[in-house]
Amino acid sequence: MTMTTKTPLSAIAQAFEELSEFLGCQMKDEELRLDTFSDACSLVSVLFSCLGLAFKFAEMEYVAKVRDLVEASKRFATLENVLDLDVANGTVKKRGSQSRNLRRVRQGLDLIRALFEEFLSSEDYSLRDAASTAYAQVCAPYHTWAVRTAVSAGMHTLPTREQLLLKLNETDHTAEKKMRRYIEASRPVIAYIDKLYISRKITLDW
Repeated sequence: MTMTTKTPLSAIAQAFEELSEFLGCQMKDEELRLDTFSDACSLVSVLFSCLGLAFKFAEMEYVAKVRDLVEASKRFATLENVLDLDVANGTVKKRGSQSRNLRRVRQGLDLIRALFEEFLSSEDYSLRDAASTAYAQVCAPYHTWAVRTAVSAGMHTLPTREQLLLKLNETDHTAEKKMRRYIEASRPVIAYIDKLYISRKITLDW
């Protein structure tokens, strides 16, 4: 067994593969623990910090919401527990509710998935193009005009493809493998979260 350098991307990929594996073989009475989920999401924060001013709003929102979920995990065992309490209290979409926090964190995970997919779609594809497309797909429909304008204006501050890889301590080759691992592993996690809302008759258009 060869030893490899642990990087932020490898830690993220491994954490989400473990979540995905759990969801793939879970027993009917097992639910995803909030602390396990929050710990994995905390690892993703470094990716937003590497993207600079363009994603500063997304970073601040994501980091704050993950921190809230980490705190909530001291009181709630599972993601289901969080949603069920807010459903009972009619506070699912209320600002500051854990169900709203979970929805925003899920959006952040999906943004990184879309960004990785675009990033890997072509070696000639710039990070700016990849980020712009990913943001338009995942976040723009839910953001105000002011936020969309600020993100658009900040896109020119994104690091180059090479600078991002350097920040992450990766090469094109190593980054591609780990990004693909995250893309595949994050999909069932995102789908699982969506299903929690849908099963409680909560729409996803917010």
